Amino acid sequence: QVQLVESGGGLVQAGGSLRLSCAVSGRTFSSYAMGWFRQAPGKEREFVSAIRWSGGNTYYADSVKGRFTISRDNAKNTVYLQMNSLKPEDTAVYYCAATSRFSFGPVLVTSNAYDYWGQGTQVTVSS
Repeated sequence: QVQLVESGGGLVQAGGSLRLSCAVSGRTFSSYAMGWFRQAPGKEREFVSAIRWSGGNTYYADSVKGRFTISRDNAKNTVYLQMNSLKPEDTAVYYCAATSRFSFGPVLVTSNAYDYWGQGTQVTVSS
């Protein structure tokens, strides 16, 4: 059984930064592509970023491109999301997700590509 645990969320002022972490346990982490999604109140879950199992390729939603950076440390079984220049519209619950079915590609922007999800961490950006 694969388990994902997010951490690092919190309250920050607009323009500030946060780094989210997602610790993965249960299987060989390096074989999974990883993604971050978010869900704001009253809205559908949306794609934020994804990274292939080797860490060499990444995807970003247009809304976060240039501000957020995804990375992974396979030795620590952890994926990170560095979030800079945060805006109030970034306020949401952020979820990490893992898949072994796809190594990379446009499919990773869809939630259906992922088999395992964390419980989420709240990010609140005040104006």
